Amino acid sequence: MLDITKDLLYKNYKIKEEVINLFETASKDIKDQLEELDRIKEYNQLKVMKSFQEERISDSHFTNSSGYGYGDIGRDTLDAVYARISNTESALVRPHFVNGTHAITAALFGNLRPGDTMLAVCGKPYDTLENVIGISGGEDIGSLRDFGVNYKQIELTSEGKVDFNKLKDVITEDRSIKLIHIQRSTGYGWRKALEISEIKEINDFIKNLRPEIITFVDNCYGEFVDTLEPTEVGVDLAAGSLIKNIGGGIAPTGGYIVGRKAYVDNAAYRLTVPGIGGECGSTFGVMRQFYQGLFMAPHITMEAVKGAILAARVLELAGFEVLPKFNDKRSDIIQAVKFNDKDKLIKFCKGIQKGSPIDSFVECEPWDMPGYNDQVIMAAGAFVQGASIELSCDAPIREPFIAYLQGGLTFEHVKSGLMIAVSNII
Repeated sequence: MLDITKDLLYKNYKIKEEVINLFETASKDIKDQLEELDRIKEYNQLKVMKSFQEERISDSHFTNSSGYGYGDIGRDTLDAVYARISNTESALVRPHFVNGTHAITAALFGNLRPGDTMLAVCGKPYDTLENVIGISGGEDIGSLRDFGVNYKQIELTSEGKVDFNKLKDVITEDRSIKLIHIQRSTGYGWRKALEISEIKEINDFIKNLRPEIITFVDNCYGEFVDTLEPTEVGVDLAAGSLIKNIGGGIAPTGGYIVGRKAYVDNAAYRLTVPGIGGECGSTFGVMRQFYQGLFMAPHITMEAVKGAILAARVLELAGFEVLPKFNDKRSDIIQAVKFNDKDKLIKFCKGIQKGSPIDSFVECEPWDMPGYNDQVIMAAGAFVQGASIELSCDAPIREPFIAYLQGGLTFEHVKSGLMIAVSNII
């Protein structure tokens, strides 16, 4: 680090020499991990570029349709690009999805019917799906359960792995199971994200027993972290958000669903109406951002992963428990840090907010966020509201007070934001 950079950090943020030394030690420790990420990034960048070229993308695809949006070539061709990248039959990429949970919900409601059972094999899914499934314990406002869809879940083993013995028993005995939910990312849990090889193992295991079951992956936070996507190892259906990895920090909204055509079509009928599906829907002038964000996504995702690895090593050296550890193989952009202390958790999040380019002058506070059972604190000074591919940190206010750090459009921003956050707690 240049001396003038150190002076700037101290003058503007009061970052002390001991914190800077901590980061310089961590930077040396993670060198090998960062080099491997560059190799993955290079492969995925070529993969995306080839998909653009095969679909003959030009500026004519940066459309601005209105009304019904019939014949929007930008929208329809972007679907084809996503399908190529995911090596699958079909895709649905739309600005009408308000978040990743919305895309996931369309996939679930589109493919489950009264009397069917959905089985979650990674324990309870991410908090915002509780109301979707109907397991929140509050008012039922149109959940899957309200529509007659049953729900079961299998807890992960103590090692954070899928319990294959229980999985075999459940899907063998219960013939009503129609769809199996696999959550790739850690969510608000204390486990490592599922690697693509593990997702393949789960999918193969299910298909060998009951090939008709739909396998679905919540792919949020996981795109472009590996050289393969879940649908490339046999998964039937996957969904995610464009304001996470795959939007490249440029997409202003939206979500996607990829997979087998029949299942994607069913999801499209849920997003719009039966009989119309993906054939309708204007795109509000966002197609250029969608294409450009996708093109940038392999690079931006790896900037975020590099930042997560740095965070892991710095906080390990500072004496905190982290997951994944800095030298673990990664399958999402999330870094979990266990503080075991409410005040330190909040101070860390406030430090991330202070180190943001947007709204750095405000202090985030825990609040009753829609879709969550606990109060949540969210630090997110982002160009796109709530974009977790940008540097952000959030946490449910519950023991053992774990913060979930993710994102970063540039590695340098993650580093400086972390310095401010770490200075708040040590």
